[in-house]
Parts: sequence; structure tokens; C-alpha cells
Amino acid sequence: MNKQEKNEVIAALKEKFSQYNNFYVTNTESLSVAQVNRLRHICFDKQVEMKVAKNTLIKKALESLNNDRFSNVYDSLNGVTALMFSENAKQPALIISNFRKEGNTEIPVLKAAFIDGDVYAGDNQLTALTNLKSKQDLIGEIIGLLQSPAKNVISGLNAGNKLAGLVKALEERAAAAS
Repeated sequence: MNKQEKNEVIAALKEKFSQYNNFYVTNTESLSVAQVNRLRHICFDKQVEMKVAKNTLIKKALESLNNDRFSNVYDSLNGVTALMFSENAKQPALIISNFRKEGNTEIPVLKAAFIDGDVYAGDNQLTALTNLKSKQDLIGEIIGLLQSPAKNVISGLNAGNKLAGLVKALEERAAAAS
């Protein structure tokens, strides 16, 4: 690979790192070509971009964007590296987990995940990443919690109207019977 080709790869990686707030660094070294192709197909179907690049080029792209922000990712840049980019922070973790279950394998190995500025280093973080809630899920839960007391008050007021109507009907019956 000549210098111009390396610069093109670095520029393409910089664009991806700038475009996405979430990316995963994985090791796919022991996967066969057929397995890698299947993984790429699954990623494509789930709207996750998968790129394989040299570690030095990945590091240069990250350093040129913001060296301090990505410094915790550098330790994971060794061996064969495949990057997974996604808008949904949880999706690559689910892909990796399901791929492992279906293939009865421990590969791909999660080396690190960069999620909205936080780094999750090591394969032992995969379970935690599969349980992440999206920003929309958290907002929905908060709105539900905020609406709950209001719904209870409205239900109570509506029940009060029904009770008042029942009392009035009983009064009218008693007056008519007398």
C-alpha cells in the first residue's frame, strides 16, 4: 500500500469516526472467509457498517480527529481489527452475541467499544453492551413515569364524577319514592 492509498484509507476512516458516535473494535482473525462474509451480510441487514483496516491507520485517523478523546481505544488496536459503526449503540453487540450463538464460537472477540464518549474495553463487556438502552428508550421510560401520576389524578377525578352521578341518581330515586 503506497502513501496515497494509506492517506485515502485514513481520510475514509476519519469520515466514519466523525459520522458515528458509536463504534466497536473487534477481532475477526480466526473467522473463515465464509464466516466473515456472513457477518458482513448480517451487519448490512442491521444497518451496521463493518470495515477492516490496519491498526496503524485506525490510530492515525483517531489521533487526527481528537487524540485525547480516543486515547483509551489505542490499547485495543492489535491483531486483526474489524470496526463496526452504528447509530444504535446496542446493535453491534447484539450482532456479535447472536453470531457467536449461531456459530457456536467465541469469535468475533470484542476488543473495545466506543459509545458516546465512553470506552468499554474487553470481551467481558459484551453482555453489558447488549443490555444498553437507547436514548429513545430512556426518554420513553421517563415520560411514562412522569405521565403515571397525572393519569392517576385524572382517573380519580373521573371516578369522582361517576360517584357524584350515582349519588345524584340515588337522591332522585329517594325523592321520587317519597
